[in-house]
Amino acid sequence: MEFQKVLESRRSIRSYDASKSVTEEQVNEIVKAATLAPSWKNSETARYYCILCPEKCSEFAKECLPQFNINNSAGAALIVSTFVSGNAGFDVSSGTPVNECGDGWGYYDLGLHNEIFLLKAKEMGLDTLVMGIRNSDIIRDKLDIPCDETIVSVIALGYAAKEAVMPQRKEVSDILKFCN
Repeated sequence: MEFQKVLESRRSIRSYDASKSVTEEQVNEIVKAATLAPSWKNSETARYYCILCPEKCSEFAKECLPQFNINNSAGAALIVSTFVSGNAGFDVSSGTPVNECGDGWGYYDLGLHNEIFLLKAKEMGLDTLVMGIRNSDIIRDKLDIPCDETIVSVIALGYAAKEAVMPQRKEVSDILKFCN
């Protein structure tokens, strides 16, 4: 699929076709693409935890997500995205933040990874929903996520049950300022 078409067709999907399954091979290909994202000093702190089994996804959602996200992600695989804390944006020898952003760079880098994840999924005919409202303590325990990783999002990954409409976007002139 042409890149511009991928950009224009990617939507946050809130209804998945449970009769179509995401495969381990597909997730591997998507995450491999995400590893091409830039990161602070090439630190590559993004991490992904994948649940493919429908029963496990349902159980995980019921324990870790609010009801509206349980409904929105039903029928999809679930991917938890994290980053290794205290690395990106920090001086490696002293462990102190390099600037006022600190772990903000970890979030930034993971956002770059996740955007490639979303676009690659769309290119492959899959759809996604990024969910930030979740119970990180239960997620950490259920998936045995190390304490040095910050849990950021749960991404639903699957096949849309219905087409989503693109919401109105801001004009470029609303968000861009040339400083000559």
